[in-house]
Amino acid sequence: VQLVESGGGLVQAGGSLRLSCAASGFTFDDSAIGWFRQAPGREREAISSLNSYNGRTYYADSVKGRFTISGDNAENTMYLQMNSLIPEDTAVYYCAVKKFHGGSRRYLWGMSQEYDYWGQGTQVTVSS
Repeated sequence: VQLVESGGGLVQAGGSLRLSCAASGFTFDDSAIGWFRQAPGREREAISSLNSYNGRTYYADSVKGRFTISGDNAENTMYLQMNSLIPEDTAVYYCAVKKFHGGSRRYLWGMSQEYDYWGQGTQVTVSS
C-alpha cells in the first residue's frame, strides 16, 4: 500500500501547479481522499477532501476558489489543481486516503487522524 505524490516545485506568485497522488496496492473506490499541508513551524493543515462515494468536496477557506480536488479512478490517481498561488501556500503537501470498507461514509474531513494512508509529501514553494 503506497501513495506517491508528484508535481511540487517552485512557482511565482499567481502561478499554478497540479499535484498528483498515485496509489498502489489499493484503489480509491469507496474512500475519501484528502490533501494536507505543513509549513515550517506550523501544524499540519487540512486543505481539501473528496468523498468518492457521494462526490462531495470540501475546502479550507484559505484555498477555496483557488484549489480544486479531483480523482481519476481509472488511473488510481488523485489531483490537486492549485491556481493563483500565493507565498502563504508554501508548504509540504501530503495526500491521504481514508477507506470506508463499506461502513459509514461520514468522516471529519479536516482531521488527519481519520485517514489511513499517507504519501511522503511534496514541496511547494511560491516566490513573491
